[in-house]
Amino acid sequence: MFDFFLEAYRNTPAFQIGLEAVAFVFGVASVWYAKQENILVYPTGIICTVITVYLLFINGYLGDMLMNFYYSVMSIYGWWNWSRKKGDNYLIPISRTTTREKYIGVGLFVLTMFITYSVYNAFDYTLEIPNYIDIVTSGIFFTAMWYMAIKKLENWTLWILGDIITIPLYAYRGLGMLSLQYLIFTILAIYGYREWKRNLDKNLQTA
Repeated sequence: MFDFFLEAYRNTPAFQIGLEAVAFVFGVASVWYAKQENILVYPTGIICTVITVYLLFINGYLGDMLMNFYYSVMSIYGWWNWSRKKGDNYLIPISRTTTREKYIGVGLFVLTMFITYSVYNAFDYTLEIPNYIDIVTSGIFFTAMWYMAIKKLENWTLWILGDIITIPLYAYRGLGMLSLQYLIFTILAIYGYREWKRNLDKNLQTA
């Protein structure tokens, strides 16, 4: 097991390993804060995604790179949205998606897959099965990030689905640390769903 994770790093520059380790720590911290509905999810997430954009770019994973760039931008919006207050109360509570938001989510999913596919084509990239999987997960994560920014419970369902797909994908690519990170993400996302649902049910009972 240790050889599987370490073998891919034998010829990797030390600075790149260090950056991946920093992204790992801040990525896990970000999901942990999201589970707690803590606004620190966004500054920690931005550090993780900016580093990950660079790592994916130098490894040629353009779809994932595009998604992490989007995460960085969406994190700024989410940071602002979560911090909005009226008096002592935050304006954006945890809620479920409306029918309209579900349709928008489907639209974002399809649009993101199309854009990601177009990015690969623009760089004359030879698409293989992992790249097509990457295109699908890009659509899932794009929508999940938007749902999280507007505090919709369903964001966790999408994170869980995308994380489960991504674990073997990164392992196949030899990015063992990132694969382990997404395994931890999956576990935290399950707890995040339960925590947000508990808070949502409690708020509905007291409303």
